[in-house]
Amino acid sequence: MEFLKKVFLPITMPIKFIQEHFKASVFVLILFLLFAPTNNNQVFNNNLQKINLVGPIFDATEVVEKIDQATENNTIKGILLCVDSPGGAVSPSIEIAYAIKRASAKKPVVVYAKGTIASGSYYASIWADKIISNPGSMVGSIGVIMQGADVSELMDKIGIKSQVVKAGKYKQVGTSDRAWTDYEINELNKVIQDTYDMFSQDVADARGLKIAKRDIYANAHIFTASQAKEVGLIDALGVETDAKNELVRLSGVKEPLWNKEDKFEKLMKKLSASAAVTLYTYFPEITLK
Repeated sequence: MEFLKKVFLPITMPIKFIQEHFKASVFVLILFLLFAPTNNNQVFNNNLQKINLVGPIFDATEVVEKIDQATENNTIKGILLCVDSPGGAVSPSIEIAYAIKRASAKKPVVVYAKGTIASGSYYASIWADKIISNPGSMVGSIGVIMQGADVSELMDKIGIKSQVVKAGKYKQVGTSDRAWTDYEINELNKVIQDTYDMFSQDVADARGLKIAKRDIYANAHIFTASQAKEVGLIDALGVETDAKNELVRLSGVKEPLWNKEDKFEKLMKKLSASAAVTLYTYFPEITLK
């Protein structure tokens, strides 16, 4: 009898523990099912990859990593980038754009604009094989901006004075403790205009548009999806199903299998997007807007 007890001990011990701690076990199980990270590529062996670009763009590290991983993974036959972003900082937007360019050289990439695809998020998308927009999406805003506040009057009222030690004529450009001088505005215009030239030229090259006509499709115009199609910024109108079907067609896969996003990761993205909106509002910089 003692021998049998020892033999079945590995089975009976967990059962006894669950019986004695039933509620706690159920709670832990629910948490695991909801939030435990999973390696979807290994479990589901997907052949098509959906990647989300949501919220203001300040750090492209995670999105670029996902695009590059999908690009180098030979099992993945196509990439769908789902975009709902108002844009953001220049450099990270370009990082994503070039990751998409690398990807489209190896496999089909479709961008789906499910909400807003404007400014930096549009820049990020230009080298996809196809851009498909939800009919209700806002597209474009191909422009560059730097803005700041002149709080000198407020500082005078509350008795605050700034002190500066600097080397270099333009070192204080963009500070908010006084009105900007003409030469400072000219210096900022130089940077803004050059960035705009780069942005609009890349759009023209990627989309097969004439740079001489950029005032039609760029110049910070905001378009509806149908208007954006007329000027050549997108390829078609549709919903996410249409974008997925187009990627299936371009990739040639017979049995499409899509990755499933981890629930915990999805929750963290929502929280990050909310925090980013606050930063975007209160800490402006040179942005594609």
